[in-house]
Amino acid sequence: MNNPRINQSRLWDSLMEMAKIGATEKGGCCRLALTDIDKQGRDLFIDWCIKAGCSIHIDKMGNIFARREGSEQRVAAIGTGSHLDTQPTGGKFDGIYGCLAGLEVIRSLNDQNITTSRPIEVSVWTNEEGSRFAPAMVSSGVYSGKFDLEYAHQQIDSDGISIAEALRAIGYMGDDEVGQRDLHKFFELHIEQGPVLEQENKQVGIVTGVLGMRWYDVTLTGTSAHAGPTPMSYRKDALYAATQVFNELYQIAERGEAEGARCTVGELAIIKGSRNVIPGDVTFTLDLRHAELAGLSDLEVQAKQVIKNVAESTGVEIKLDNIWDSPPVAFNDDCIAAVSHAVENSGLTYQRLVSGAGHDAVNIASVVPTSMIFIPSIGGISHNESEYSSPDQVGDGCQILFDVILNEANK
Repeated sequence: MNNPRINQSRLWDSLMEMAKIGATEKGGCCRLALTDIDKQGRDLFIDWCIKAGCSIHIDKMGNIFARREGSEQRVAAIGTGSHLDTQPTGGKFDGIYGCLAGLEVIRSLNDQNITTSRPIEVSVWTNEEGSRFAPAMVSSGVYSGKFDLEYAHQQIDSDGISIAEALRAIGYMGDDEVGQRDLHKFFELHIEQGPVLEQENKQVGIVTGVLGMRWYDVTLTGTSAHAGPTPMSYRKDALYAATQVFNELYQIAERGEAEGARCTVGELAIIKGSRNVIPGDVTFTLDLRHAELAGLSDLEVQAKQVIKNVAESTGVEIKLDNIWDSPPVAFNDDCIAAVSHAVENSGLTYQRLVSGAGHDAVNIASVVPTSMIFIPSIGGISHNESEYSSPDQVGDGCQILFDVILNEANK
């Protein structure tokens, strides 16, 4: 059959149906990893995959693999997929789009009676977001050997519930060993989560790699004191120190923006804060990113020096805990070429870019040849209830994924 097509309407309907699970008042989704809501999403995805003729395999991290067999026996599969979990106020597309696009590839192959030589596996990776359990992308990290299973199972949420306990609670502690799925190549389709494609008026992003990331938990400890009797010059104000740190770190990142530098403080807390008490203990998260390993290391050195200098000048004590380190990733040349070939043949406009966000593909790329495909995010907005990509944009990305998988599964 010449130029087989995916069913764009069916894909869109599936996305909107899944979005009802964990729907928020402002039109987004909240499906935190391994909650009862996440279980509902997983159950629905598996039901759809079974109806599409797939066999289902679940490993000890709760990663789901839906397999469509090929004509050849005992050969590695072409993999695709992403994640079902969301941010607390997430959108309808982040993660789930890649999973349901993979399912749509299988459905469309079925519709057109196309048999591939290699099998195809669509994966759902547990706890990609890191919203409930840190670190992010922990399950694909176990798959790739970055984390061991015991470490991952022991990670706890804010209520002290471990990943292992949560997996058992929702019935997704699988029997398969993590990492045993044999993948020949892996392609992850995702919304861009940024403004580049829209600003450049491009329809598809050919992703060549991902920024490196380092996460820190930072604690500044000063002295709590009464806000009235304590003159400004006598204070050890942890919040004041934190604001000085933020100002300098953002300036460093802005100067290095052209090279891919990023700096974000996403969480900030005053411990036992009160209106008329000088903050004595402040905690914040620090997210550092850069396109180059040397640049990331230099950014980290500068950040630590800034924090040290501010602590000394303000009289507060500091504690830094490095909780996650993900080096910059360059995707596989052959996989990038496969995506490029499909995009160029499609006639869609495109741009090569490096992802500023982390994805499971980052971990998978260390053990399986991997690349990614992006579609525009309207307004560049993601991790937000107003996150949106149009039906045509969703369809364009899925068609590229279909063309790539069909070609690669028949090599």
